[in-house]
Amino acid sequence: MASAIDRLRHEARDLVELVLVPGLAAVLPWRLCFRVFRWLCFHSRFLYRESCERALVQAQARGWVDDPHTWIAKRRLVTLIDHADYFLERTRTDAWMRKHLHVDGAWPAPGRAAVLCTFHWGAGMWALRHAPSVGLHAHMMVAPPRGAHFDGRTVSRLYAVERTASIARALGRPTLDVSASLRPALRALNQHEQVIAVVDVPADQVAVSQPIELLGMTARVPRALFRLAVEQALPVSVFLTGIDLASGERFLRLKDIGVHSDVDTLVREVFLELEKAITDNPQAWHFWSESERFFRT
Repeated sequence: MASAIDRLRHEARDLVELVLVPGLAAVLPWRLCFRVFRWLCFHSRFLYRESCERALVQAQARGWVDDPHTWIAKRRLVTLIDHADYFLERTRTDAWMRKHLHVDGAWPAPGRAAVLCTFHWGAGMWALRHAPSVGLHAHMMVAPPRGAHFDGRTVSRLYAVERTASIARALGRPTLDVSASLRPALRALNQHEQVIAVVDVPADQVAVSQPIELLGMTARVPRALFRLAVEQALPVSVFLTGIDLASGERFLRLKDIGVHSDVDTLVREVFLELEKAITDNPQAWHFWSESERFFRT
């Protein structure tokens, strides 16, 4: 009976955190919705409590927290908006995007193979929606939504499946399952299309990684895609999609890293952009809660 009660509690929390509260974005004007979200995140500890408290502890241990109350409230707000973007993407037009997304920089030219890197920072859905609006045919590299953490979590599993489907819908191109190899990405690149990768993943999720210095600590990051970019002489760009936590407006920052002949140099240049982003807004990095898997102790 206890396990059934626990499962019901988890399912109810997932329903609230992944659907009911972020789903308000589908029915409320965004500016009003953002004010509601901000009030909830600064005046209640209920939403995303476990993951936010774990992130706070890890960030504090590494010296990235000044005011714990404000830090965790902002972290909660970033998480909520990231989930709300699933509902916004389904219910808003490109006109909404042009109004609320402020773009700094440019995507690579359409019709040419390129590697587009981003990170688990901010809320990236509107970057994916923006890319095809300028002519890119980009495929996102994803891992299938599976694993023991979905056991007994029907709402969470269904949400993950739908969220992955929303990526393909936003880009107008199917996602690429690269859990086994980079062959799907290579096929897309050979067709003069682009691949998008979220590159700040723990080393235990990839076959080949390398150490780098990040935020004054040693981390291990994936190497295979960067090696492919060097071997194929592919241009690399970095993009970040952030949130103004005072207004709810979004910004997309794009930087051309160019073609590199050395993998180590390319990795350092790409992850320098993550270091800058975390320095500007540490609460927006979603992997604080997993940082023990990311940084060497």
